[in-house]
Amino acid sequence: MVSGFSGLPGGVGVSRLCVYDWPAADGLHGGTPHMHLACSEGYVVTGGRGAVQTLTTSGYEVTPLTPGTIAWFTPGTIHRLINEDDLQITVLMQNSGLPEAGDAVLTLPPEYLTDAETYASVTRIPLDAPREEQEQVARRRRDLALEGYRVLRESPDSLAAFHESAAALVRPRVGEWRERWERGASAAARATGEQLDRLEEGDASHLRDAVVRAEQPSEVGKFGMCGRLEVYKLEG
Repeated sequence: MVSGFSGLPGGVGVSRLCVYDWPAADGLHGGTPHMHLACSEGYVVTGGRGAVQTLTTSGYEVTPLTPGTIAWFTPGTIHRLINEDDLQITVLMQNSGLPEAGDAVLTLPPEYLTDAETYASVTRIPLDAPREEQEQVARRRRDLALEGYRVLRESPDSLAAFHESAAALVRPRVGEWRERWERGASAAARATGEQLDRLEEGDASHLRDAVVRAEQPSEVGKFGMCGRLEVYKLEG
């Protein structure tokens, strides 16, 4: 039997993002710099204007973002979204949205990266708190991450230490991530392989199992790392 996969093509995840317009100490407006360790991420700009600052071992770059721009980056890219005029983005994420489900480490100063409890104490947003309190926490963690980000930009040699600290923080959750990957991108690839095998044999029976799906956001206005989110539950 050909295995089915009913998630989005390739097992990707999607969210809609209105980038924060909060001013920062450097005079720019935008979100929280952070890094993904196992997922690539892509931006499809749908409105407004801004930029994404990126920092890798190859250096620092700024990519302008205007409607119609598609930009993407691979794991290990520290990124910070800048909102210059109502920047709105559809975000494409590997592994069924894993970047918003754990695969992210903020560029906090080193003293906050020592263990999971210390990290969570300054990054966790209390979901049962009023919106005003959630926003205050999100802004504080953004500003704290900008402190660490500034050091990383000024001292590129410190990137290796940040990478190591980030990897140590996420290591206990890698097993959960692997299960998500197996249900998502890996399952999608296996399904395609089996379908190609059948087609080579002249067997089109899997076409009888076609499905159509549509989803509305499962959450609207969530305080994310880069802005307010419309979140979709789209695992296969």
